[in-house]
Amino acid sequence: MNNEIKPPLWILLELTHKCPLECAYCYNQLDFASTKDAMSKEDWFRVMEQARAMGAVQLGISGGEPLLNKDVVEIVEKANLLKFYTNLITSGVGAPKGIVAKLKEAGLKTVQLGIQSHDRDTMTLITNNKNSFDEKMAFAKEVKEAGLQLIINTCITRQNIHQVGEIIELAEKLGANYLEIANIQYYGWALKNINSLLPSQEQITEARKVTNYYREKRKDMKVFFVVPDYFATRPKACMNGWGTTFITINPDGIALPCNTANTLPLTFPNVKEFSIEQIWNESTAFNYFRGDSWMKEPCRSCDEKEKDFGGCRCQAFALTGDMNAADPVCIKSPQHGIINKKIEDSVVFADDKILYRNRKNSLTFM
Repeated sequence: MNNEIKPPLWILLELTHKCPLECAYCYNQLDFASTKDAMSKEDWFRVMEQARAMGAVQLGISGGEPLLNKDVVEIVEKANLLKFYTNLITSGVGAPKGIVAKLKEAGLKTVQLGIQSHDRDTMTLITNNKNSFDEKMAFAKEVKEAGLQLIINTCITRQNIHQVGEIIELAEKLGANYLEIANIQYYGWALKNINSLLPSQEQITEARKVTNYYREKRKDMKVFFVVPDYFATRPKACMNGWGTTFITINPDGIALPCNTANTLPLTFPNVKEFSIEQIWNESTAFNYFRGDSWMKEPCRSCDEKEKDFGGCRCQAFALTGDMNAADPVCIKSPQHGIINKKIEDSVVFADDKILYRNRKNSLTFM
């Protein structure tokens, strides 16, 4: 396996963990209430300058809800001056009036908007925000009127999987350029809610069939369907390989090689103490899963290890307690039975009660 350290290409700025929505599948850490918005505008500028100097070309702006950060327009403007391709990942809820036009003028290229359903009641159930449907529809309209590219992301759960056809039709009506139907990854809040969220294999198969039908009919909008890990036989390549492509910065300045890496028993560096170059090239955490020396069997001798890199480290740790273990999603994993048990339990112990992602619930994990 090639151990050469190449520069990061994609950097994600999580400007805040504050959010008007309480989605039960959020990837933010369970104890997000412990993080502070400790990064100043100047801190974010410095991070962008350092990442761009290393060769990063794509910048994501996320959260929580990034539009709650008062400096978001200036951050986009700075990114544009640095010649990043900038993508805003937003709920569209609670957005300040006129913000879309200001972001377009600042140089924003793409908006990725989360839309959970085509109907108000289902969206309210998933987000625990009764205003979310109307605000998202209005925000999508603003994005298109501003001439920005619109990507709609729909996280599929038991509550909305039967609505896939209607969601595709809504995305087309809103003028989306791309629609990603993303079956959620079960760690963090989603893992806590798995018995409330995980669809059945039959539901996944039907949703995929519906997606393929609409994909053939509607050539002007690209539609992607992401199969959930639990119903795959091989693991996904985590972030194209740990520490190879992607770096995310939390609101408190902690740098991570993937969005959920802070769930692992590793100490991650802070951009207030180290440069992006130092973090990327020299930190123990970013080097830990590079190469294959960390791998155990069956990964170490697997002929697919350079394709999937042993799978998701966060998922391996969450389900087995060993971050060096093979991702149990893999059919070759000696612990693959954990996945089968999770699927069975989600049926036997199916529960409509949702643990929403909010500050009150987060405090119980601190």
